[in-house]
Amino acid sequence: QVQLVESGGGLVQAGGSLKLSCAASGSITGINSMGWYRQAPGKQRELVAVVYGSGAINYADSAKGRFTISRDNAKNTVYLQMNNLKPEDTAVYYCNVDCIRWSGRYEYWGQGTQVTVSS
Repeated sequence: QVQLVESGGGLVQAGGSLKLSCAASGSITGINSMGWYRQAPGKQRELVAVVYGSGAINYADSAKGRFTISRDNAKNTVYLQMNNLKPEDTAVYYCNVDCIRWSGRYEYWGQGTQVTVSS
């Protein structure tokens, strides 16, 4: 089995910063992508940022210029540095991993971490 452990959420004032981390553990032979999604109350889950095994990165328009995704391949850990946070960034943030195991390709989700930005 694969486990994702997230950390780094919390309460911050507008303009502040937070850094999320997500560590994947278990019998993983390869990772296709690691990313962050978020879901605000009453809204659908949306992509924030994703980094692919090739190193390519995609950001949601709302994250461009403020958020930075990075990955430590040796630790199977993905980070999301969030700067200049806005109240509309308030949501539960979920880590997502698309990986290869001996039995095939799988997708996993973290438990979610709450990010609250006060105005």
